[in-house]
Amino acid sequence: MQLIVHGRNVEITDWINEYVTKKVGKLDKFLPQILETRVELSHNATRAAEDRYTAQITMSANGHILRAEESTSDILASVDAAADKIARQIRRFKGRRYQTRRRASAAAAANAEAQMIASLAEEEMEEEELGRIVRRKEFALQPMDEDEAVAQMEMLGHDFFVYYDVNERNVNVVYRRRDGQYGLLQPRIG
Repeated sequence: MQLIVHGRNVEITDWINEYVTKKVGKLDKFLPQILETRVELSHNATRAAEDRYTAQITMSANGHILRAEESTSDILASVDAAADKIARQIRRFKGRRYQTRRRASAAAAANAEAQMIASLAEEEMEEEELGRIVRRKEFALQPMDEDEAVAQMEMLGHDFFVYYDVNERNVNVVYRRRDGQYGLLQPRIG
């Protein structure tokens, strides 16, 4: 597992780096397929002292992304809380992964088509000026069904998720509605 520790408005000392490595390194035993883990520590100038330090952990494992973010008054407590949160997500992810069975031939065909699809921009587009793109992200589309996409969206804590639908053989977007239910966008050329 490759571990990247990044600080925003926080100096990452050797001691903090060692603490994060020790705490997040333990998660590798739960899910050995983790390829890369990014830890972003930030200091926010807020009035509420309990939300000053934020720790965000993002893991990528076999094309799936797990993300946890916690804010507390202490940087080490934020790391601890985020690590605990991501450990719960790993346990949930492993349970769903072993319960879900997909047809191998459909997945292989969908994977071949998904590799041909160009990368799409996703989430976290912070708006500075009206209509100006300030950030771009690229990601690999993984073949899955609607239920897996909803589960992945919940694990990431996002309001929407772009995925390649195995059954429909196209790119879809699942999103959370204001009433707590889910919606599905199925693009059609026309």
